[in-house]
Amino acid sequence: MSLERLVEEIRTRASAELAKDQEHFGAEQRREEAERDRRLNSIREESRRQSEIEIARERGQRIAAAKLESRKLTYEAGERRMNASLAEARELLEEFTKSSEYAATLRRMYAVATEELGTPVRIAGRSEDGPTLRKLAGKNFDPAPLPILGGLVAETVDGSRRLNLSIDELLRLRGDRLRELLSG
Repeated sequence: MSLERLVEEIRTRASAELAKDQEHFGAEQRREEAERDRRLNSIREESRRQSEIEIARERGQRIAAAKLESRKLTYEAGERRMNASLAEARELLEEFTKSSEYAATLRRMYAVATEELGTPVRIAGRSEDGPTLRKLAGKNFDPAPLPILGGLVAETVDGSRRLNLSIDELLRLRGDRLRELLSG
C-alpha cells in the first residue's frame, strides 16, 4: 500500500467518523433543546396554574371579607334601629309618667309590692312621684329621690328584701322581649 492511499483511507475514515460525530452531536443538541423546551413549558404551565390558584384564593378571600363586612354593616344598622326604637319606647314611657293614668299605675305597683313583701314596706321613687307615693306609703315613704324614669322601689322595713319596680329595671329585665317585639 502506498502512503497516499493510507493517508486517503485515514482521511476517509476520519471524515466518516467526523460526520458520524457531527450527526450524533446534532441529535444530542436537538434532544437537549427539546428537553429544555419541555421543561420551560412545564414551568410556564405550573406557574400559570399556581397563579390561577392564587388569584382564585385571593378572590375568595375578598368575597368572604366583603360578605363579612356586609353582615357587620347590616347588624350595626339593625342595632342602630333597635336602639332608636328603644329610645323612642323610653321617651313614650317618660311621657306616660306625666299622664293621669300613671298615678293608677303607681297604686298597682304599690299593691304588688305589699303583696310580695308584706306590710309595712318602705317605698322610694322619683321626686316628681313623691306626693303620690307619700299618700300610698304614709310614714314609710323615703323622701330621698331616686334617679329613675318612673315607678317605685319597695323594701322591707328591716331591709332584708327589696323589690325594684322602677321603669328602668322593668325595661332592663324585659329588654330581650322588647327587642324581640321591635325586631319582629
